[in-house]
Amino acid sequence: MELAPERLAAQLAAEALRPAYLIAGPEPLRVLEAADAVRAAARAQGVAEREIFDIQGHEREPDWDGLSASFSAPSLFASRRLLELRLPTGRPGVKGAKVVCDFCNAPPPDVCLLVVAGDWSNAHKGKWSEAIGRIGHIAIASTVRPHEAIDWIERRLRARGLRVAPDGVQRLAERTEGNLLAAAQEIEKLVLLAPRPPAIPAAASGPPDTPAPLGADDIDAVVADASRFDVFRLIDAALNGQGAQVARTLVGLRAEGEAVPALLGMLGMELQRIAALARVADGGGNLAAAFKAQRVWDSKQAVYRRALQRHPAARWEQYLSELGRIDRISKGRAEGDAWQVLERLLLAVAEPRAGRLLAS
Repeated sequence: MELAPERLAAQLAAEALRPAYLIAGPEPLRVLEAADAVRAAARAQGVAEREIFDIQGHEREPDWDGLSASFSAPSLFASRRLLELRLPTGRPGVKGAKVVCDFCNAPPPDVCLLVVAGDWSNAHKGKWSEAIGRIGHIAIASTVRPHEAIDWIERRLRARGLRVAPDGVQRLAERTEGNLLAAAQEIEKLVLLAPRPPAIPAAASGPPDTPAPLGADDIDAVVADASRFDVFRLIDAALNGQGAQVARTLVGLRAEGEAVPALLGMLGMELQRIAALARVADGGGNLAAAFKAQRVWDSKQAVYRRALQRHPAARWEQYLSELGRIDRISKGRAEGDAWQVLERLLLAVAEPRAGRLLAS
């Protein structure tokens, strides 16, 4: 049975724990909270033991035999166990799919399987996910689109006991730019720090006064501008292929009085890092080891992988050379507009077709 992630908690409270759950999708906060709901329900229903199997892509062979053995192994400390399979790619492969299907065909009474995946689309579906759906629940945390963000934020505000006027909800959505994690953090801050607006007078014979809803000015007084323009967001936008975001961020940085040389240090480090990763990838080397050597966190690897798919190693070397030219321009040692050339470089990183701009 498939549910929206936000409905899963209510479903868990209304029924006994099912043998299996699949929670997947590209929206990290929705995935995290749905998985936390399963973990909390398991604890509430007496599941005291939890075992985690973390599958880190295809660079090393996953221990599917170990997972299969754990399904049938007796618990050491509790009568029931939660086995959590973390599957960042959403693809267990042939062997992993068989292990999951075998579990679902005859689920042990003392085991609950929780599968958590980062990527998900119709192409990820298969017999293994259908098997989980037959005996448990599937919750897909799709990306919240811009026009859906306002409804999501409004529901979140109500759930935290906050009354916010439409202009306040709109302002919060603008400030967080669809970043649900940022929105959730700012809502928690509002709970603690929001000014207490004056009450709406009640009629003499009516109910007690109620506080007026928070408006845009109240939001401005508390909420940090999560859409602020900084170099970290600039790098993420370029690596994620978000050309429009790159252009907006550069405009904001320039308007705030930022200087090009101040940006080039961090940009250079990132381009050097991804150029090194590209050399390993193009040479058929161990990319997992390269990520470790370059100190790329697991949570950021998907971003780098997408960027690596857009350009070969030689092009990343070209981009590094272009960054050196931008540095010379910014210091008056070469002709050109440093901001313009920097924009063209980052647009080329985000979108291969924009590479022709570098030659202009």
